[in-house]
Amino acid sequence: QVQLVEYGGGMVQAGGSLRLSCAASGGTFRSDAMGWFRQAPGKEREFVAAIGWIGGGIYYDHSMQGRCTISKDNAKKMLYLQMNNLQPDDAAVYYCAAGPKVSGLAAHYTLWGQGTQVTVSP
Repeated sequence: QVQLVEYGGGMVQAGGSLRLSCAASGGTFRSDAMGWFRQAPGKEREFVAAIGWIGGGIYYDHSMQGRCTISKDNAKKMLYLQMNNLQPDDAAVYYCAAGPKVSGLAAHYTLWGQGTQVTVSP
């Protein structure tokens, strides 16, 4: 059974950068899309970015467009999210997800990682 494991979270000062990684392991990876979502305390899980695993179509949420870059390495079954100019409002648990199509809706993703915490100090 495929599992997703995120890492790379941590604490940064406002204006800083982080690169999140997500590794797919444990089985045959068949998903056609992967995405990043985030959830802050007391808030709903929200879309950050998504990418087509084969076709490579890329979509960003407006809140982070221009400040983040999603990328992948098919051979290594890795997904990445480079985040720049982080602000306190970006603090959240960031989740990696896989699903059958590129989408900004969490309900369209069928496999989730456990999340990695991102904290941004003023």
